[in-house]
Amino acid sequence: MKKKQSPLTHVEEDLERFEDIPHTAQSESPTYRLAVADQDFLLREELRPIRLQLELLKPEMILSEHGIESTVVLFGGARLPEPGVEPWAAKNDTQRKNLKENSKYYEQARLFAQRVSQESLKHDNKEYVVVTGGGPGVMEAGNRGATEVGAKSIGLNIVLRQEPLPNAYTTPELCFNFHYFAIRKMHFLLRAKAIAVFPGGFGTMDELFETLTLIQTERMEPVPVILFGESFWRRVINFEALAEEGTIGPNDTDLFSFVDTAEDGWAAIAKYYDLPT
Repeated sequence: MKKKQSPLTHVEEDLERFEDIPHTAQSESPTYRLAVADQDFLLREELRPIRLQLELLKPEMILSEHGIESTVVLFGGARLPEPGVEPWAAKNDTQRKNLKENSKYYEQARLFAQRVSQESLKHDNKEYVVVTGGGPGVMEAGNRGATEVGAKSIGLNIVLRQEPLPNAYTTPELCFNFHYFAIRKMHFLLRAKAIAVFPGGFGTMDELFETLTLIQTERMEPVPVILFGESFWRRVINFEALAEEGTIGPNDTDLFSFVDTAEDGWAAIAKYYDLPT
């Protein structure tokens, strides 16, 4: 049976009419375009608040239409390679050696996403849906793990010169693109039931500390924040020193926990929500 097409909105009808009108000096003037179809107008500096609102609304509306109620977020480095693959981001021998060693986190992210997605399938891809930044490295591993068990996953890409395309494992109809980092970070956390953070760079650190700050200041409900790779995190960030200096509370180090394997990561979530392991 042929799917019944939705009737055109009045705006769509007007846009169709606009394509057929005679070409005159007046009709060709940029000022005559409908505002909704005038990209030059929409990209003006004064329209930034509207563009911010659009980036907030579009993913929210589509995720709601798909019935997605909760997610498990995977943050982590875009530069971490799949095991056995030459690190594309290495700039010297030290980086090459370390990135190859850290490729184990790509594998753990893939396995963790598999286990999370098995739970998601029990909820018809409505709960515990894997969401990543949609790029390479840990993000690719997360979307890949979901795909490998037949589950959907979300990709929240952002326009970057280094990452021109989303990874091939993101569910196409749940693959989004952003200009504004701030709105993208909101979408990471709006439905989050857990945050898994793998080794990464500035972007990963930004996402981690943004999350911890929101929980610390009670701007979002507490959720499990799981840091994969205890040796990495303890080497690059001295959390205890922050507490000793008094710049964070003495109990703020309880806002997160360390794990090293996918099994332990899922066990932390399962314990928090009383789910089967």
